[in-house]
Amino acid sequence: MEISTQIKKYRNDMNLSQEELAEKIYVSRQSISNWETGKNYPDIHSLLLLSSLFNISLDRLIKGDVQIMKEEIKESEIKKLNHYSTIYGILLIASVFSAVPLSSWLGFYAIIPWWILFGITLFFAYKTEQVKKENNISTYKEIVAFMEGKRLDELQKQQEIGKRPYQNFLKALGSGLIAFIICLILGWIFH
Repeated sequence: MEISTQIKKYRNDMNLSQEELAEKIYVSRQSISNWETGKNYPDIHSLLLLSSLFNISLDRLIKGDVQIMKEEIKESEIKKLNHYSTIYGILLIASVFSAVPLSSWLGFYAIIPWWILFGITLFFAYKTEQVKKENNISTYKEIVAFMEGKRLDELQKQQEIGKRPYQNFLKALGSGLIAFIICLILGWIFH
């Protein structure tokens, strides 16, 4: 990793200790040590401060590490999408299957915990969609490729973009039918 050697080189050129550099860019000495040993990367704010302090361009500071940083960003986005979608899936199942039992046990007051659960579910659905929108993925094929760390080529991408309006309609219709059937079955079981 080039950035670790770059930070160390410019820090030594300025005759700064790790602690002095840390004070100038508002991080801990341990952070500087981790950057110089290649254990992790500085965040964008720290990179900008380092670039300014060393009086060099950001490009020069991170030369050679751009591809590695892109891969780390992609990996973090994949983890974020996986995390949000897992929580969303669990909460969605819980909100569907809890509606009838809650109403059996709590009567009219069941609407309060159910709406709280449903609101949290919608929050994680929003977070999942936000990650998908930031990475311009929508269709199943795009999501699978993204989760595998790949991108579709331009022709495949255009084909998938053409499918999006139909898939959104079918997803909404399918979700509504599944929820309706589950509610009917649970209602029949509990009454």
